[in-house]
Amino acid sequence: MSEENAPGVTGIHHLSLTVTDIEASLAWYQRLLRADRVPSKFPHVEREETGYGVLLTEPRSGLVIGLHANTANRGEEFAESRTGLDHVSFRVDTREDLEAWTAWLDELGIDHTGIRDQKEPFVYSTVVFRDPDNIQLELVAIG
Repeated sequence: MSEENAPGVTGIHHLSLTVTDIEASLAWYQRLLRADRVPSKFPHVEREETGYGVLLTEPRSGLVIGLHANTANRGEEFAESRTGLDHVSFRVDTREDLEAWTAWLDELGIDHTGIRDQKEPFVYSTVVFRDPDNIQLELVAIG
């Protein structure tokens, strides 16, 4: 297959995270994103005997977030230094949206970096914070 015929993607449908306390994480993500919980559990594919997931949908973007529990999880805190996920970044349209997000994070009592403006490798602004399992989350506005 030539490069010009290579298949593409049209966006991210969902992201799934394994968490230590699924109910606490569900409540946290629901509050943060004002997300709706899908009222059912589903088996974790190829780990049906030891794990399950629950879905949340963010109503404005349609992003689906799966939170997974697994009996093999020893409760270790997340660290970017291990193989796997480094962080999750959510795009927002403008720097003003980041200002609204910092106010919302403050209202929720969630620690964050405040808005950081960057010029390399392109112009963008970010706000970084962490979920209950220490997974780094980021909001980014380009330009």
